[in-house]
Amino acid sequence: MASGHEQNGRICVAGIDPAASGPTGYAVLEFDGRETRTLRFGALRHPSRAPFGDRLCELHRMLSELLAEFSPHVLALETVFAAPNLRTSLKLAEARGVVLLAAAQAGVTVHSYTPREVKFQVAGYGAASKAQMQTMVTSLLELSEPPRSSDAADALALALCHISTERARRRVGSAGAHLYPARIEA
Repeated sequence: MASGHEQNGRICVAGIDPAASGPTGYAVLEFDGRETRTLRFGALRHPSRAPFGDRLCELHRMLSELLAEFSPHVLALETVFAAPNLRTSLKLAEARGVVLLAAAQAGVTVHSYTPREVKFQVAGYGAASKAQMQTMVTSLLELSEPPRSSDAADALALALCHISTERARRRVGSAGAHLYPARIEA
């Protein structure tokens, strides 16, 4: 891949969809230049009454284990957006911070994508519905059934978005780098 995350023509991408109060979706995909393989996906669910700090600790533990097991080259993460209320926005930002911390500790580069970018790259339509996204994720990854969790489907879509963006970057090469700028967060 053009951005230096390639290893023997393969790239391993983790997609993480952090949540303020619900489950956090996670996915790990591997792309070999032709095919995309699903290595793992799911949703980390927390007890509804667990203190937020405990949920953040569990999120960090799960991500650290996932990153250690699969050693992805890249982590795809949704950019922060304005949630319906300030409290939800702050909690989402805190959960996202835990994801960034786990990635930094594992030495994994993070690329952020807006929800519209993810929907466009995966479904071809920036305002695709959750149902449309689940259908496209299921089809593109040739899953036997749709992911049970929409959070897991969102994480799969994030990883697919990064792979799609990298494929486009590779096709146009360095001459078109301004068309597909890397979204890297430190």
